[in-house]
Amino acid sequence: MPDLSYLSTNNRERFEIHPEQPTMKAVVTTGNGGYDQLDYRDVPVPAPGPGEVLLRVLAAGINNTEINTRLGWYSSSVEGGTEQLSETSEESEIEDGGWNETTPFPLIQGTDCCGEVVAHGEGVTYPAVGGRVLVRACMRLNGFDSLDNIWMASDFDGAFAQYVTVPASEAFEVDCDWSHEELATIPCAYGTAENMLHRAGVKASDRVIVTGASGGVGSAVVQLAKRRGAHVIAIAGASKLDVIRSLGADELIPRGSDLSAELQDASVDVVIDNVAGEQFGQLLKLMARGGRYASSGAIAGPITTMDMRDFYLKDLTLIGCTAWDEPVFPNLIGYIEKGEIRPLVAKTFELKDIAVAQEEFLAKTHVGNFVLLPPV
Repeated sequence: MPDLSYLSTNNRERFEIHPEQPTMKAVVTTGNGGYDQLDYRDVPVPAPGPGEVLLRVLAAGINNTEINTRLGWYSSSVEGGTEQLSETSEESEIEDGGWNETTPFPLIQGTDCCGEVVAHGEGVTYPAVGGRVLVRACMRLNGFDSLDNIWMASDFDGAFAQYVTVPASEAFEVDCDWSHEELATIPCAYGTAENMLHRAGVKASDRVIVTGASGGVGSAVVQLAKRRGAHVIAIAGASKLDVIRSLGADELIPRGSDLSAELQDASVDVVIDNVAGEQFGQLLKLMARGGRYASSGAIAGPITTMDMRDFYLKDLTLIGCTAWDEPVFPNLIGYIEKGEIRPLVAKTFELKDIAVAQEEFLAKTHVGNFVLLPPV
């Protein structure tokens, strides 16, 4: 694991430039707040420590994670959805705004990284210099027998820069003909999606409902659930349903529909829900006895209402998913190399235009993923 001792809200020396020190362009998030907290500037190129590799960032995806972290949405004091908070956010100090602990601002965000290995730290021989890799952003601190985890770009510097250092064990070579931009759509969205399906034990006989199916995670869930042979019921905006159908969804429901009118109660085996909000209670009523509900987000709002009778009388299992399980990322690399999934690049932006990209991302008019390209 990387040495995080240099990360502190009172320690900004790592971003100070000294004479003859090589520099790179990066977006430094300076604190909780609005787009003015995104500072595109020159910073020192990091040096790989023992067990680490230095990557040239080829492309970096955009996720809700970076926006939520900047806004301080993970704070227990926040009750609304991401979009609501972004509309009113000003510079703020939210003490519990990080999901593991206080976010170590200033911080280079960027959870999704497709990179090229350019240098090894002490003791590293693999992956090879020159190799193209994807970074497993969710890293287990104490091995896979413990759920303790840290995340690149939430707990230490990430990929919104020209270079980044990561543990060599978290950089996975991938052999495929995809573009850098396409590969950059994979780590966070598909890792999160595969982890939920893995935890829920989704199999070919299952009927699976997917909320927010047009987003990065949702569209990944549709593909990965179909890969497992499941019957997929996708919920998305009406204008996006044709694209979701092309990913393999078996049934399509326009967002905002009365779910109880669209589907029979007790007709769904698995719910994969990163939306939450007001529809949470309806989703539980749709679940069959012994059903499994998995979530790794709550973009419509984290505060929900549950009828406990739906939970215990139907023997439901509720599964929270943050730490990725060991098979998840190797599985994804295999799916890519076998051509079993397809990337969805909605749009690319130059790294310097990150604020424009995030604002458009929050408009939710796209299907798939946005990708940032650092200067070459």
